[in-house]
Amino acid sequence: MICFEMLHPRMTHDMLGFLPYFLNHSDERPAKEQFNTNYAHGGGWRPMSGFKMMPGQALKYPGDPLLRPLARARFRNELILFYDCAIVAIVQPDGSFEASRMD
Repeated sequence: MICFEMLHPRMTHDMLGFLPYFLNHSDERPAKEQFNTNYAHGGGWRPMSGFKMMPGQALKYPGDPLLRPLARARFRNELILFYDCAIVAIVQPDGSFEASRMD
């Protein structure tokens, strides 16, 4: 299990659901592969196109309001960000990212 830092005063660990349990440091695979396997019952890791990463690690999808991160965790060299609407982003060291809904 990885530990998330809460970024919003109303955010709680319970709101993350099982998300912290889907990643294991002893498993050598990257986060997206572990999410895909360990969240298979919920559809796995399915990247959604169209998101843009904005300043402050906010996500913007065309026509939707800006999503600010509610929690974050480091997983090796990847940054895992949790947003409202059960959106999760995996950010790579070079700034590239994928976002998926994991509800």
